[in-house]
Amino acid sequence: MSKLRPVARYAALILITLIFVTPLVWMLLTSVKTYDVAQQDPPSWLPNPFSTYGYDQILNNTANPVLRWFLNSMLAATLHTLLVLVTASMAAYALARMRFRGRGLLFALIVGTLFLPPTSLIIPNFIIAERINWIDTLTVVVVPGAASAFGVFFLRQFFLSIPAELEEAAVLDGANQWQIFRQVLLPLSKPALATLAVLSFLTNWNDFLWPVYVLFSPERLTLPAGLGLLQGAYVTDYPVIMAGAMLASVPVLILFVFAQRHVIQGVSRSGLKG
Repeated sequence: MSKLRPVARYAALILITLIFVTPLVWMLLTSVKTYDVAQQDPPSWLPNPFSTYGYDQILNNTANPVLRWFLNSMLAATLHTLLVLVTASMAAYALARMRFRGRGLLFALIVGTLFLPPTSLIIPNFIIAERINWIDTLTVVVVPGAASAFGVFFLRQFFLSIPAELEEAAVLDGANQWQIFRQVLLPLSKPALATLAVLSFLTNWNDFLWPVYVLFSPERLTLPAGLGLLQGAYVTDYPVIMAGAMLASVPVLILFVFAQRHVIQGVSRSGLKG
């Protein structure tokens, strides 16, 4: 019986892997099919013949500048991630280490915002963005979500898991609050910061609803919002859509491969103490 357990465990892992990988493989294979082959019923797995039709359409389409959308998404997601790391780390440090009146209430209010449906904030955020002339600019998809309640909660839990004796030793050496935060806690928090960076990047990169509301010019669209324009009203060009989806997935996969080790460390340590 004990010999069967590893076999069952690996079989379950293989099954789970197939469930997650199969859609990616189907997307990749469809992106290199011709239009006619992609429309076949029943559908075929293998592209016959192999074709770069989908990629030619998205890379050479002047009406729908997919590469411009890709660069817009990269810039917006990167800047958004940096802002989240700065604001969340500073707020989390104050809530985890500093003693001041109302700290618990303030933290409860921040965590309480996590229970608000994101769609309920679209109208007030739109009104604010319109009044400060951010509509139809990349700023409007970078800044509004940078005050991350989840980021504050996540980093606070991680900061609480770091022994207070390290800070006490730094105080004895003459360090002030800013030096303790920058030179002691942040270097020890690389796994948590990497985890939050990946999550923030993914959230902004995959955001569709907010960019659709606030970006109007074709050259300012982000990739998720722009890819919606590739779908026709009566005809669906699957190779083109799948080629765009492959282009959108490449940065995410690369980011996760490089940050995987830090993500696992950050998630495993963030809830040790609270």
